Amino acid sequence: MEKITLTPKADEKYLVLEADCITPDAFAGKTLDEIKEMKVWEGNTTWPLGKFFDIIGTVADKAEDQAIVINGNVPRVKYIGSRMTTGAILCKGDVDMYCGAWMKGGSIIVKGNVDHFAGIQMEGGQLIIEGNAGNYLGASYRGDWRGMKGGEIVVNGNAGCDLGEYMIGGTITIKGNVDINAGIHAGRAVGSKEPGGKIVIYGNSPGRVGGQLIRGNIYVLGKIDNMMPGFALKETKELDFEGKMLPFNVFTGDRAEAGKGTLYVKA
Repeated sequence: MEKITLTPKADEKYLVLEADCITPDAFAGKTLDEIKEMKVWEGNTTWPLGKFFDIIGTVADKAEDQAIVINGNVPRVKYIGSRMTTGAILCKGDVDMYCGAWMKGGSIIVKGNVDHFAGIQMEGGQLIIEGNAGNYLGASYRGDWRGMKGGEIVVNGNAGCDLGEYMIGGTITIKGNVDINAGIHAGRAVGSKEPGGKIVIYGNSPGRVGGQLIRGNIYVLGKIDNMMPGFALKETKELDFEGKMLPFNVFTGDRAEAGKGTLYVKA
């Protein structure tokens, strides 16, 4: 793949940037000078991307052959990789909100943390976060009832509240702990024929896991402090989990919503 490297300019100060132009789809087929002139928003003002980043490398003719490396922390740059369909992005530090939002393909690796709304309404591709994730990971956009539909999200650290809200497909894996409302409203989208998705949580949750779960599967290998009352214990059985046989308590629900989802909690 051809690689473009964006290095943040330490002497350029800004409040928050909205940089949805940072995608392989937008970069491919352009010249370096054209990429430097792409517009980013700071409030109601636009600036050229090159004002805030030193930009070097080789531009690919096709988006699937384009890799982008962000060489540093950009904790106040939003929309990195949003709506991308192919190619690859590597962020070598923290990023702001909406990373990988609405993405349909390609891969994003974040070496640091991501803020809220990462991977919302994602349809395909892979988003790997080596640090922690904020709230509403893989969820719906505010006011919508359709969350993540496909693709894969992996978080090596912890995640905030409402991850997988209104999720209707795809997989979310959290290696650490999560906050409340994991998988809330999952499988609830009106008219959707998707199976509801899969959420795997290796750590703990304070509660409300699977609230109003209609379809889909949630696995919790840690502890849930407060179980939702709408779940009924069906059985305890051993399941093949990543090549190991582990005992799980199998709950069905949410019965308050006539849900057909399943919550597996390690026994």
